[in-house]
Amino acid sequence: MNPYRVLARKRAGEELEEAEIRAVVAGCVDGSWSEGQLAAFLMASAIRGLSAAETRALTLAMLESGERWDLASEIPNLGDKHSTGGVGDKVSLVLAPLAAACGQPVVMLTGRGLGHTGGTADKLETVPGLDLGLDRERCLEVLSATGMAVGVATERVAPADRRLYALRDGTATVESISLITASILSKKLATGAAALVFDVKTGNGAFLTDPAEARALARSLVEIATALGRRASVLLTDMSQPLGRWVGHAAEVAETLACLGGEGPPDLMEVVFALCEELGRLAGRELPRAALEAAIADGSGRRKLEEWVAAQGGDAGRLEAASRELAPTVATVRAPRAGYLAEVATRRIGLLVAEAGGGRMGPGATIDPGVSLEYRSRLGRRLAAGEELARLYTREPRPRLVADLEGCFSLSEAPAPAPALVVERISG
Repeated sequence: MNPYRVLARKRAGEELEEAEIRAVVAGCVDGSWSEGQLAAFLMASAIRGLSAAETRALTLAMLESGERWDLASEIPNLGDKHSTGGVGDKVSLVLAPLAAACGQPVVMLTGRGLGHTGGTADKLETVPGLDLGLDRERCLEVLSATGMAVGVATERVAPADRRLYALRDGTATVESISLITASILSKKLATGAAALVFDVKTGNGAFLTDPAEARALARSLVEIATALGRRASVLLTDMSQPLGRWVGHAAEVAETLACLGGEGPPDLMEVVFALCEELGRLAGRELPRAALEAAIADGSGRRKLEEWVAAQGGDAGRLEAASRELAPTVATVRAPRAGYLAEVATRRIGLLVAEAGGGRMGPGATIDPGVSLEYRSRLGRRLAAGEELARLYTREPRPRLVADLEGCFSLSEAPAPAPALVVERISG
């Protein structure tokens, strides 16, 4: 099919036929469409928008561009959870072993962090020896042994997305709702879990800061996933401040261990429990909060994590030690006066941690797992003058970053209500 005709039609705002969208994806995979042509398609799609039918066709074509594992054919109640990412978001690390300990199998193909967000795969790679490379056979083997499997997408899973995502990052088309939907679902549907629960963040530290855009993405994910035969729902959750106490790869693994040991921060555990319960509802296996709390109290959630780490080649015996390796230089940010914590520049905090070495500012950049931030307050809390707001852990003194971090906290004279952690549920 002639790329010029397809591009001209989309540029004019016309709705593309399924065959035309499949031609774009086929050209992406076999190389017959140039990067310039693909970039033009992405830009026209971002500006003109894609209809629900176009988004469904794009998702399906990207899904069918690679392997389809269809894991639910062998594990009928298999569940999957995906987050749009945030600052201090280690929910997946806690949720998977906790659900598996309660008899709910979970599979996740996770991503890597970029910019202000931290990637689950990057956090897990702080565990010595852990192998996140999974194919279908290996995934089923680990699932059968432990009830959970977590890895990164191989080059054979949704290969069209790999090329298109790289172009989206360089063409300012990342925030298109339809393109985000197709990118996420082409990988999630490839594994073939029976039930999908999405954690779509909203607030100033979210990928989509506008609540209306976050809801639009939530509806798009649910509608397209349901149309393609999956049970799916979304919880909109707050990201107007870091989630939990820690931001940084090794520190977030340590906080995961604390959560599974019964010492998790209330805000983080509230989101974990809500998403676990929703996943169980979708998969047809009840996961009431009492059962989840029991799996923490009796140690089975922690043991499940260690069992899984060993099954995927990691050194479970070094899990605790590796998670405690914080960078040695500590700078403390304190409240300049008494008042109520009114606002936190959460995205900026994530970017500062990344700039200090604790994140990836560009593709291929290395991460220092010990660079971390400890968040020591909460929105709405009354603070005395000089009270600690945060601690930044770096390899060497970073006075400019500390000065920038001080500007991330705003105080007010009067208290303001803290935002709800679980904002809304959107279901198919």
